[in-house]
Amino acid sequence: MKLDILAIGAHPDDVELSCAGTLAKEIDRGKKVGILDLTRGELGTRGSAEIRDQEAAEASKILGIHLRHNLGFRDGFFQNDEAHQLEIIKFIRKHKPQIVLTNAIKDRHIDHAKAGELTAAACFLSGLKKIETQLDGVAQKAWRPQLVLHYIQWQDLDPDIVVDISGYMSVKMEAVRAYRSQFFDEKSKEPETPISTNNFLQSVEYRARNLGRQIFKEHAEGFNIDRYPGVDSIFDLI
Repeated sequence: MKLDILAIGAHPDDVELSCAGTLAKEIDRGKKVGILDLTRGELGTRGSAEIRDQEAAEASKILGIHLRHNLGFRDGFFQNDEAHQLEIIKFIRKHKPQIVLTNAIKDRHIDHAKAGELTAAACFLSGLKKIETQLDGVAQKAWRPQLVLHYIQWQDLDPDIVVDISGYMSVKMEAVRAYRSQFFDEKSKEPETPISTNNFLQSVEYRARNLGRQIFKEHAEGFNIDRYPGVDSIFDLI
């Protein structure tokens, strides 16, 4: 399946927390969207890898994601090296996304910036013809996404691009709440974490409202850029 957008996250729930509104909006407009999770989040304090597999499947169904895959990298210990880059390159060349959304350029969790750098490197290298990859014994053709954007996570980074997601906040939050093992649940007996508080869950909406306010919309999501996106006309920015 050829994808219009591929959203990549270090852990299941990264994508939902950070850019699910953007994905839901584009799916509603007929775009083909996929999610690639790099790890199963097995080092998370709450829940388990198996539980998060189920939660990711539920969140994908809520959003209408066309495909989701997990590369099974080691949570906390994957590296931005050739072996990991090649696995992402093979996935990119298989599904040929025009746009890739990935982890924050800087964040509290060490895996987030690392995943963002790994993804950006893989997207660039995927366009080099002399890097040879195969899938099921068949040589793959080079493919480079036209745009790589980094979504914003724990830290309040200043975005370079802000996307209006008004009308899609409810489906975003429904997808986030599919991760019941990770986020606020007053009945949970598991240890509290920085993301399991009610304040954190509410902050997801606070941020979307604040970004929306700045572009005169109800809700929005922010992204940082690796390189400047070009427009044909200055009026394309209106």
